[in-house]
Amino acid sequence: MKKGVAVPALLGALLLASGSACAQSCKPPLVPATEIDLYFGRTRVGAGEVSAAEWDRFLADEVTPRFPNGLSVIDAAGQYRASAGQLVRENSKLLVIVVFDPPAMYGEKVQAIVEGYKRRFEQLSVFQVERAVCAGG
Repeated sequence: MKKGVAVPALLGALLLASGSACAQSCKPPLVPATEIDLYFGRTRVGAGEVSAAEWDRFLADEVTPRFPNGLSVIDAAGQYRASAGQLVRENSKLLVIVVFDPPAMYGEKVQAIVEGYKRRFEQLSVFQVERAVCAGG
């Protein structure tokens, strides 16, 4: 995502704060967990789009080592309103990770992924959502 997306970043922080604090009652065999959704815009200012090969390297270098038990990647078509008011559309990746650990166990890993993407692909932000879920399988 590009410059001027402070509102979505703030919304993501609020969702993060409220979602992870929710108590969850689950019907067996499901157990309480946290779903982490990270939205990665693929447009780079003056440098084209993050390619499939670049994304695959990022996933292998930054994400999989931190969450080796599994995750999902979904191709998405994102949009947001830029600071100048225009609607911006861009190809995106949605990374979905479900964890059974408390935030203290995964928070730094998620932040390292976000910061790694921003640094590697010159992004201002990565939109983040966390929510309490029931999961198992």
